[in-house]
Amino acid sequence: MPDLTKFLLSEDQIPTAWINVLPYLQQPMAPPINPATLQPLTPAELEPIFPRALIEQEFSPQPEIDIPGEVLDIYRLWRPTPLYRARRLEHALQTPAHIYYKYEGVSPAGSHKPNTAVAQAYYNKREGIRRLATETGAGQWGSALALACRMFGLDCTVYMVRVSYDQKPYRRMIMHTWGAEVFPSPSDRTNSGRAVLAAAPDSPGSLGIAISEAVEDAATHADTNYSLGSVLNHVLLHQTVIGLEARRQMALAGEEPDVVIGCFGGGSNFAGLALPWVPDKLNGRSSARLMAVEPAACPSLTRGVFAYDFGDTSKLTPLLKMYTLGHDFVPAGIHAGGLRYHGASPLASHLLAHGLIEARAYPQLTVFEAAVQFARTEGILPAPESAHAIRAAVDEALEARRLGRPRVILFSLSGHGHFDLSAYENYLAGKLVDYAHPEHEIARAMAALPKV
Repeated sequence: MPDLTKFLLSEDQIPTAWINVLPYLQQPMAPPINPATLQPLTPAELEPIFPRALIEQEFSPQPEIDIPGEVLDIYRLWRPTPLYRARRLEHALQTPAHIYYKYEGVSPAGSHKPNTAVAQAYYNKREGIRRLATETGAGQWGSALALACRMFGLDCTVYMVRVSYDQKPYRRMIMHTWGAEVFPSPSDRTNSGRAVLAAAPDSPGSLGIAISEAVEDAATHADTNYSLGSVLNHVLLHQTVIGLEARRQMALAGEEPDVVIGCFGGGSNFAGLALPWVPDKLNGRSSARLMAVEPAACPSLTRGVFAYDFGDTSKLTPLLKMYTLGHDFVPAGIHAGGLRYHGASPLASHLLAHGLIEARAYPQLTVFEAAVQFARTEGILPAPESAHAIRAAVDEALEARRLGRPRVILFSLSGHGHFDLSAYENYLAGKLVDYAHPEHEIARAMAALPKV
């Protein structure tokens, strides 16, 4: 069993404020741009789809933002989450490294996503919104928002990437159980979805397409707002509760991490763990490496370009400066569906461009190899997304063994894999294959980047 004896915080030690790294940045981020005017986006331009409170958080200069009491009351259902030391994995690897993992799979939805879903539902409810529309890749975000909407009495509509809709029926079922309506994307419910289906009736979908549908849905219904599970600053802000707790727990363990690792799709999980270390890195109080790990089949950080691009396929969103593969990019249907996004958080992209974080990409077979090794040593079946962080943690531990030097490794186990058993079935049966997009396909998608 995992060793957690030292690393539990009491309920009254849940952070009462999120940390906002924007005011700590030495170089300001490039602003979002209105694609029609090519001028910096104003907060008022976001009001048709977001509540004012979240818009304020998106641009806030405050280093800390208080967590509302109603949000904390729901957080207490599963927070603080435990920090484990993976002693059995260390023993199997014969490494001098100490491996710790922050386990977010104990939330009701089984992942880190409720940390922001609950906050977003609260702020929307407070401003009189009746329904939230969103997209989801593998279903973790859709499940989290369905849960949060249920707790605040909101209706919830989820556009689920078609390949995951087919691969992961149990995630659909849990969303239905919590009262959400779920549609495979591309769908025939929106102009965006119908356009994709007309051009490619068998499209597997993508997060970019699903975002287009959800944004269109919200923009065309006065009682509905859009809710996003990653990428934007306010989403990453809410997730910093993970890293704030982890810092206290590492102090209880008497150790400071040499490397902090999180899987990376849009950036919420990685940022949630890593951002609380950024101010200390900027002022020289920490030398921890902050590592984002993505799939080789959707390598926005490692093969993308740092440029302005749309966050969705139908070009309904503002232009964001981020690492991107191009808004037309449709990734392969790998089982880590939550990481199949063409772009990356502008904040995480800014940190990467300025050398404050690093990025690594893995194909899915070596990721599942690490996932199975982790399950067989630590006893927890990880989500395929989370397994990318495990792969990197294992490699860091093996490097410590090769060098004969101790190393403290901290990674985020962002969710369990109980709804991903078909992926494990395919892996164990030898049916999964690695896939890396040909350079010419990436180049073709990048050719459509807007000229800014």
